[in-house]
Amino acid sequence: MSQVSKYPIRKDVFDRIFEVFIKTLINIKNEKEAQGLISDFFTPTERIMFAKRLGIALLLEKEYDYRTIQSILKVSFPTITSVNNARKYQGKSYSLFINKILKEESIKKFLNKSLISLISVPAAGGEGSGAWKYLRRELKKKSKSSSF
Repeated sequence: MSQVSKYPIRKDVFDRIFEVFIKTLINIKNEKEAQGLISDFFTPTERIMFAKRLGIALLLEKEYDYRTIQSILKVSFPTITSVNNARKYQGKSYSLFINKILKEESIKKFLNKSLISLISVPAAGGEGSGAWKYLRRELKKKSKSSSF
């Protein structure tokens, strides 16, 4: 588990380094930069811990029950409760980011369904329809496996 030094730093020093940290996060331009920063700044345990918290919040928002979340993410009930309480009663950051993720998922599902519909038209028959049927099947498989 992560630990904080028992030797506190001055508030003005903390405020300044936290400001630099926030600006560093804001300046991330792409996924590669984000992965690099996370790999360099956080231990493997911290990365797992943060990812699981976000996963818990996402599954709670999708109305999964505690037992299912515990089974999927291998987390304890108190951890789920802690995330749920933070999500409901503390700052709005969980909701903000979860809603962004859900919106992106909805857009991807919509586009995938649209693509399947478009591909289904040529797959109805005719010459070369085997390739279209294969493509439609692959898209359907991918869309089923892309969510929790």
